[in-house]
Amino acid sequence: MGMVVGKNMTVLMWLAVVLLAIAGNGEARRQGKESVGFYELRRGEFSMVLTNWGATILSVRLPDKNGHIDDVVLGYKNIGSYVNDTTYLGALVGRVANRIAGGRFTIKGHPYHTYRNDGHNTLHGGHRGFSQVFWSVREHATGDFPYITFAYRSYDGEQGFPGFLDVLVTYKIDGDLSYSVTMYARPLDKATPVNLAQHTYWNLRGHGSGATILSHAVRIVASAVTPVTPVDLIPTGKIMPVAGTPFDFREPAPVGSRIKEVEGGYDINYVLDGEADGQGVRKVAVVSEETSGRVMELWADQPGVQFYSGNFLKGDEGKDGARYHKYAGLCLETQDFPDAVHNPGFPTELYRPGQVYKHYMLYKFSINKYP
Repeated sequence: MGMVVGKNMTVLMWLAVVLLAIAGNGEARRQGKESVGFYELRRGEFSMVLTNWGATILSVRLPDKNGHIDDVVLGYKNIGSYVNDTTYLGALVGRVANRIAGGRFTIKGHPYHTYRNDGHNTLHGGHRGFSQVFWSVREHATGDFPYITFAYRSYDGEQGFPGFLDVLVTYKIDGDLSYSVTMYARPLDKATPVNLAQHTYWNLRGHGSGATILSHAVRIVASAVTPVTPVDLIPTGKIMPVAGTPFDFREPAPVGSRIKEVEGGYDINYVLDGEADGQGVRKVAVVSEETSGRVMELWADQPGVQFYSGNFLKGDEGKDGARYHKYAGLCLETQDFPDAVHNPGFPTELYRPGQVYKHYMLYKFSINKYP
């Protein structure tokens, strides 16, 4: 397996454990699985590397129109940099992705207070959400359609959330240039909100190209968004049509074409309305990059997708000496609507014992031979 996050596995594992100890990661110690692993899935020229730290995608490599293979996701040069990372590069985030206003909610009159790590709000599950714990490897298969399944048991009171929760995520290469992400979560003893998201940053030109994603053409199959307050990005509870606004990506348009009209850049949930199949899976978005010819389609079974243009990237050093400045990558995070615990008009994200949360995503890549 080709390492993409460092040259010395032993040193990296030692560094990760030391840094985790410094960080005081009680959750990891509670799980008793303080071993970092790296796992490659490959089919021909298409490959991806993952780690059980945060069930994180470290790289996705595929050819461009000239046959040159690039890594098209942002990531750090070593595993130690993922510890205490607040940009969530490639991570599986939860127990509740996106924001919970005030870091609190109630279930049947019982108040719960979650760790506030985004001002007065909880973001992506709190300071030590699912992106900041060790996951165990449930299954790892090679062959024509390789896959890996990570498992994590979230304990009652973790980051303030109620009840034990069993979580599984499977990454699988489904074809020559496609892979899927399948997430399951099952409450064991108490009702709890659940909203998992995959937080990979994409740059189809190549993560180390030095180019921003402002020239990437994006189409989002949604005619409305859930508008947010300008300061803390909490949904107002309304549904706003995108027609006549800079949020309208119903037809392909460069990310940078109207981004100056959006304070800070794009970071908003779209209300998906494409036609779904019998399993509830619909086309979510299409991203294309002309220089490389790479095209990415995203399909999923969730009601929303967070479109984020990498507004808070601040020049951190990534793989191969790359620097990730503002707009170096974009995210398309399929999800339930943010802050659904406070908005009864949004699709529910509350699950009770006996119910199962499921979230399916499918990425399809292709190469356009532009003139």
